[in-house]
Amino acid sequence: MESTTTAGRVIKGLEFARPEGAAPLLLDLHLPAEAQIGGSSPAIVHFHGGGWRTGERSSLGPSVDGTGINPIGALVAAGFVVASADYRLSGTAVFPAQLQDAKAAVRWLRTNAAAYGVDPDRIYAWGDSAGGHLASLVALTADANTTAADRVAAVAAWYPPTDLVKMGSQALPDAVASADDPGSREALLLGAQPADAPEKAAAASPLSYVHRDAPPFFLAHGTADRFVPAAQSASLADALEAAGAAVELLLIEGADHMWGGPDGSTAAAAQATAATVDFFRRQATHH
Repeated sequence: MESTTTAGRVIKGLEFARPEGAAPLLLDLHLPAEAQIGGSSPAIVHFHGGGWRTGERSSLGPSVDGTGINPIGALVAAGFVVASADYRLSGTAVFPAQLQDAKAAVRWLRTNAAAYGVDPDRIYAWGDSAGGHLASLVALTADANTTAADRVAAVAAWYPPTDLVKMGSQALPDAVASADDPGSREALLLGAQPADAPEKAAAASPLSYVHRDAPPFFLAHGTADRFVPAAQSASLADALEAAGAAVELLLIEGADHMWGGPDGSTAAAAQATAATVDFFRRQATHH
């Protein structure tokens, strides 16, 4: 189904993969108004949040969606094609199914780049929360070969889980949820409690895959995040920097998960959106 917005047009429900035993996976393709068939627009594959167990493509979660800021629309207005993709949720399949699906979305976009005016060399990944975790893994686990179909040229991650082994111990005193809670989101993803299956937890952690040739990263996190502690982004940023990879870290003081705040302000969401657009614009210019 296709619709038109002030920024461009949206083609909804394109099938990009059909995992065995699961429903077809779909994506929404958000196209800038000036995008032309055969052109060369930069593109971003977006993965939604929701603790790997809920959430919908083209959503940034109820708190962000309710601000009226529309980060996807801001990126489309800046000239990017945005493909917001499904992935199998933890109630359907455990990790690494979600990563396999995320990689499939990148491969589909690169394969169909010419049909939608996308530059195959300027495909990036972006995600929020669980989606930030997947975007980070996509970026860090692509084949070193520069022609790899699931390679991305840069990644932005909002409040991503990055180290499932230590995530529970890093939880804030007022945390709403901890990875070490029985039946936690992380446990549902892994099919086991992280503390009981440290090897599984490490295998699902972006921190485990950091290397010098990682693409540029932009990490954004609120210091008061009660779901995913800000230490998760900080530790990944430290590891990337130590490895010699390019990384930018934005910590927004007092912001909770999904950029919530005690005063109901939308300032954190606006700041993160503007910084993300700026990051991807700079990446698109450099490639």
